[in-house]
Formats: sequence, C-alpha cells, structure tokens
Amino acid sequence: MSEVTVLGIFVADLSFSANKIPTTGETILGDKYNIGPGGKGCNQAIALARLGCNVNFISKIGNDDYGKLALNSLEQNKIDTSNIIISKEHQTGVAGIHVDRNTGQNAITVIRGAPASFTKDDIDINIIKKSKIFLTQLEIPIEVTLHCLKVAKESGLINILNPAPACKLDKEFFSLSDYFTPNEAEAEFYTGVKIKNENDAKESAKKLLALGLKKVIITLGEKGLFYSDGKEEIYIKALPFKKVEDTTGAGDAFNGGLAYALSKNKSIKECLNIANQVAGLSTLKLGAGNSMPLLTDLK
Repeated sequence: MSEVTVLGIFVADLSFSANKIPTTGETILGDKYNIGPGGKGCNQAIALARLGCNVNFISKIGNDDYGKLALNSLEQNKIDTSNIIISKEHQTGVAGIHVDRNTGQNAITVIRGAPASFTKDDIDINIIKKSKIFLTQLEIPIEVTLHCLKVAKESGLINILNPAPACKLDKEFFSLSDYFTPNEAEAEFYTGVKIKNENDAKESAKKLLALGLKKVIITLGEKGLFYSDGKEEIYIKALPFKKVEDTTGAGDAFNGGLAYALSKNKSIKECLNIANQVAGLSTLKLGAGNSMPLLTDLK
C-alpha cells in the first residue's frame, strides 16, 4: 500500500543558468545547464520519496531517451513505476527553463507530450483506493484529474489539489479538495486579489474558501506561506537562505513536504513548517526533481 499516490506528468527539464532571463529577440551567453527529471507530478513524487514516503506515481511517457531518463530517475528514488504508461505514439514531455542565477527566478515553457493524451481508461483506480493521500495538479487533461479526485474522495483519502497551471475549474473541484495549494499568481487567478503582503493573502484565502474549499494554503515565494480553514489562520515566513540557486520546483517540494507530513498525521502547524523547510532547501540547487532534499537534510 502506498501512503501517497501522485497523478501528474514527467517532463525532462532542460535548465539554463545565466546572468538574466533573455527577452524577446535576445541571445545571451549562459554559464551552466542541467538535464534532469521535472514536471510537477514527478517533482512531487521525488520529494515524497526522498522524505522516506512510500509513493506511487501515475503518469505517461514516450518510448524514447527522455522516457528512459524518467524511469531511471524514478527507480533511483525508489518510486513504484508499475503505473507509468509507455506510449509508442507520443513523445515524453520536455520543459525549457531559463534561470536568473542572481535571484534564482525562472521562466518556463512546458511541452506535455504523452500525458496530454491521458484518458480515464488509462487509470487503475484501485491504486488510488489503496493510498492514504491523493496529490495532483492541473497538468494532465482536466476530466481525468476530476475523475481521480472523485475516486479518492469516495474512498476516504485526503485530497491535495495543487492548481497549477491555473485554469478555470468547475465547483466540483473545490468541493473535492481537502487542501488547495495555489501560489500567489494562481490565487490571484481564482480571486482577482494581487498578493503583496499578509493582509492580501488573508483576503485571497477568504475568497477561495467562499468557493467551497475547506483548507487553503497560499505559497508566497520569498514571503513564505499563508494558511486558512476559515477558523484558524497561520502565516509562516520563508527560511532566510543567503544564496538561492534556482526556485524551479519549490512549489512541488512544498506540496511533497505537505503530503508527507499529513501522511504521518502531524498537526497542521507541523505540516506547514515541514513543507516550508522542504521548499526552501530545494532552492539551493539547480534543477527541479534532483534538487529535492532528503529527510536527513531537514532540521
């Protein structure tokens, strides 16, 4: 039995580090690059596995070199690959990531590849039913995500929906989500509130709860995070690291850390602190999946 089932995509991340992120029509010289595992689902699965969680990853890849990278990366991290569909008709997804080495900020283009062809029939729902927690995002076809959230809810799992990339959602998504974890840009998409400080985060969370959500966690980058369930509110600052290498995957690290802590039945305050720490540590290395910290890295 897996403690956590993650549904999402794998993409090969091609990360380029330079003094700035190029603008339209501009060519710049970078200083280093990295090719490694990426995609929100894959990053979250790796984050969980490195924290010692028994995780099952449901995804789809192509029968190509990047597909081999996917399987190798997952196996190295002791993640069950029996529910990875290998398609001969589609390519494995790829992401091009430009990283500003001075700030760690990034700009990303994702080509989903094989997971864009996901259907409900591709999913073995028994895998989901055997878990404690179901974690997903919005990178695979929306009807498949909704189908799996329903299965998980009917089976008594805790559902975590990381609404990224943000898109229009039916109300059913909100009622099926136990934890809704947007970043500040995604929260603004759903509420119209631009978040500049803690008060803005509070207003945004209130509007999100009014949509029918139970628990909202807005990740605020270098400003930390804000949690609300309508009764309790918690604001936690980001960890003060001196040198941030790359923020790619920090939100995925956060969601992985959250799912891990919830699977261990920790209090919400403990869960948020652990997730915050996992996210912060992930920014100290270039790349996404490979930057996820180990349980021994946590204080």
